[in-house]
Amino acid sequence: MARTYHVYVMSNRHRTVLYIGVTGDLTRRVHAHQNGSGSAFTRRYNATDLIYAEPYADVDDALRREKQLKRWTRAKKITLIRRQNPTLKTIQGPYE
Repeated sequence: MARTYHVYVMSNRHRTVLYIGVTGDLTRRVHAHQNGSGSAFTRRYNATDLIYAEPYADVDDALRREKQLKRWTRAKKITLIRRQNPTLKTIQGPYE
């Protein structure tokens, strides 16, 4: 069975913070962020809401996309996210 990788965006309740990451297990990673065992950044800024995810079959493609998104302006990131999630609501699982 082929593995799926995700580039994802977490945010806080007020949508003032955006965290971009890559994972091979989106469900596990989202739960880690929500339970405080994710990144120090998401713990510090309470970024516990998944608001965007893109699937990839190849980890190198996912990593390239993550780096690309991290270079973008906040406005460009929000525009991308709103195409998939117009109201910036929290995406509920299951995620895979």
